Amino acid sequence: MAGGPPCRPSKAGAPPVSPEQLPTPRFCQLCGHALVERYLPHEERWRLQCEQCGFVHYLNPRVVAAVAPERDGRLLLMKRAWEPRAGFWTIPGGFLEMGESAEEGAVRETKEEAGVDVELRGLLGVYTRRDAGIVVVIYRGLVPDDAAPRPGAEALELRWFGPEDIPWEELAFPTTVQALRDWVADREAEAPPKST
Repeated sequence: MAGGPPCRPSKAGAPPVSPEQLPTPRFCQLCGHALVERYLPHEERWRLQCEQCGFVHYLNPRVVAAVAPERDGRLLLMKRAWEPRAGFWTIPGGFLEMGESAEEGAVRETKEEAGVDVELRGLLGVYTRRDAGIVVVIYRGLVPDDAAPRPGAEALELRWFGPEDIPWEELAFPTTVQALRDWVADREAEAPPKST
């Protein structure tokens, strides 16, 4: 995984805490003094502000980049090994690293989680998890015929699904459901018209 050694597990043998589960900061990252929640009239919002130096700590959404990996009209899904939503299906993806583009992050995450290189085929969509403060950017990607997917550390299992086989009740996140609905709709729109 890029960005240095992994975090120390939060419990014996457990994977690190996911960024959306981190507690709200209590201390200023510039001077170390306490943060207070204060209404800022010029922004018309409540913000965390340092009592000592006045620095405003913005809590902004994090960006996740992902790929809907396709081959022969089927989609490669992974069953999550880690919380949140361990044991549920999703597409390969993860948080962007500093210095990488959304496209680079999506390709990297697909390689890490599914063991395959993909050729990006355009943007599937951008989806928001407001409750978790996450924006998910999902690309369509072509998996080469000779590629053999293999689960990475974050995947319990990988499986190919046709549009009619998607396990809708077992999908990990609302954004996964939205993206797969869009993928199915795109496939239907691309299909040649049926003759009568």
